[in-house]
Amino acid sequence: MSGMEFCDGITLNGAQKGLLNINNDLINSIIRSEPIANLYDVEHTPFARGKFAAVRRCRHKVTGVSYAAKFIRKRRRSMDQRQDILHEIAVLHLASVSQCPKIVRLHEVYETPTEMAIVLELAAGGELQRIVDIHDGLVEQEVVSVMRQILEGLLFLHDLNIAHLDVKPQNLLLTTEYPVMDITLCDFGISRVIQDGVEVREILGTPDYVAPEILSYEPISLATDIWSVGVLAYVLLSGYSPFAGDNKQETFCNISQCNLSFPDELFNDVSDTAKHFIQSTLRTDPGSRLSVRECLSHSWLSLSPVKPILELTQSTTVLNNDIENGDNSENDENHCCNHESQQSARRSYQVVTCLSCSQCGSQCCCQQHSRRNSVANSPVVEIVHDRGIIC
Repeated sequence: MSGMEFCDGITLNGAQKGLLNINNDLINSIIRSEPIANLYDVEHTPFARGKFAAVRRCRHKVTGVSYAAKFIRKRRRSMDQRQDILHEIAVLHLASVSQCPKIVRLHEVYETPTEMAIVLELAAGGELQRIVDIHDGLVEQEVVSVMRQILEGLLFLHDLNIAHLDVKPQNLLLTTEYPVMDITLCDFGISRVIQDGVEVREILGTPDYVAPEILSYEPISLATDIWSVGVLAYVLLSGYSPFAGDNKQETFCNISQCNLSFPDELFNDVSDTAKHFIQSTLRTDPGSRLSVRECLSHSWLSLSPVKPILELTQSTTVLNNDIENGDNSENDENHCCNHESQQSARRSYQVVTCLSCSQCGSQCCCQQHSRRNSVANSPVVEIVHDRGIIC
């Protein structure tokens, strides 16, 4: 990156902090104005929905190749969001031009007066979240392989000073069927460019993965992604969210205070180096977290990979998802602390689709948190309708 230009046609947007701008020549070369239905057979029913986006499978009429088309409304709550959509397209274009293998590949874009359709490669294995739900976590060597790939994708972004800001299992796609763990990173709708001397403060992200500085409305940085990386590692290893409370406010309190612990029943078979990695990323001070390169150099990620030993049941259907948001063995002094009540923040985590959101009224993917009633020894299920902080 030289100066303010990222590549031919893509620069920083001077009017809106943290967003990329695409010049007209590049827009004309990558965005088509003809109806997408002229070239693709588009399925009517989306396989994934967000508050302002729907993802549909589409098949090119000539080549027969299938893709995922992300349809995004250009106006949201009476506000023009075209620049935000162009920013997402710019990030995807940068990754495609650089042929970054760990970021979902952009194919082409279609625009109508009311929406844009971003045509992306179709990941055959679907989203990682569903695999986590099925198995309540992954084998540690599998997690190491996944984390390496995620960090390689983040390394590309961070070298361009771009923070993803929504790293979570729903935004990680398997390019092949499980148990092959070939991962790509998707959904750049809330990503932001981080500049020296320019502060970006926004309330965005997914509750369980959001960093403390976002909750306190402090400046966002590349280290904000590293917090999410630590939460992700915890979830993949245990199947549980480290900070989930009985409600959103309790979750945010746990995050702000870094109420982190490693219960024996969840981490008995997890290595100390994995716990150290998580502790080194889940620090309330962004400046004390590992960088993406330091994460990749951590001793935990040097574990020898092994072939996955888990098998996906035949009855399980895995779907793609590239939707928009809009969710310590010892104290590490001044950064992390043990959770006084391990019971209060332990919840299983899975995604339930096609539910009507009580807050925005749209069809949203939702987080399902369940816990076992200690008296009746039976599941008590709580549904939290949320794919982002603001819904």
